[in-house]
Amino acid sequence: MTRQRFTTTQRIAIAIIPRLTALIIALIGVTLRFETIAEPGAIPATPPAKGIFCFWHQCTLLCAWYFRKFRCSIIISQSFDGELIARTLGLLGYNSVRGSSSRGGASGLLALQSVLQQGQPVVFTADGPRGPVYQTKIGPIKLAQLTAEPIGSFYLLPEKKWTLNSWDHFFIPKPFSRVIVSWARAIPSIPATTPPDQLESHRQQLNDALERARLQAETLLANTSR
Repeated sequence: MTRQRFTTTQRIAIAIIPRLTALIIALIGVTLRFETIAEPGAIPATPPAKGIFCFWHQCTLLCAWYFRKFRCSIIISQSFDGELIARTLGLLGYNSVRGSSSRGGASGLLALQSVLQQGQPVVFTADGPRGPVYQTKIGPIKLAQLTAEPIGSFYLLPEKKWTLNSWDHFFIPKPFSRVIVSWARAIPSIPATTPPDQLESHRQQLNDALERARLQAETLLANTSR
């Protein structure tokens, strides 16, 4: 969506909402206490990093703060809502590639391929933007095949949070909460010669890794929270 196609009301929202949202994220973020865990064989990423990284949509707000130093690029829809998200993340240090699974997706993946070729990381909300929850899309797999990059899987879980009544059960961490940063083993690079009918097995591997990261975090908090 180009600037000329925004209504006056939308332009006012674009001028205000991203700044306000980024400020709220920062005010909450500086109070959070992050604790990193990893399953055997997993190596948590640290900045500067390269490659493809995936997480579940419900922990987007936490990831926006925690991974800001990675200077990641993320694919965001060309809608008005996407414009708000892109500008908010831009204020936090992210780069945006515009596209979606339904419109502009192919060009978006090619743009992310260029980002990876420059040695910079990219990140996906694996089940976004509309779900179903905990079911990864094929986009990260196709990008991994294009670039021969592995896929890192992680999950952020706050000990104290508000949970929205949305399709993804979106988390808003409460200030001063402990947050578990949980890593699963990376999905190895996918050969460019992999037939399309075999990509589903790789998608399922990614789905399993993301779920292991989530369950690992939930188990730790269940055993240690007071």
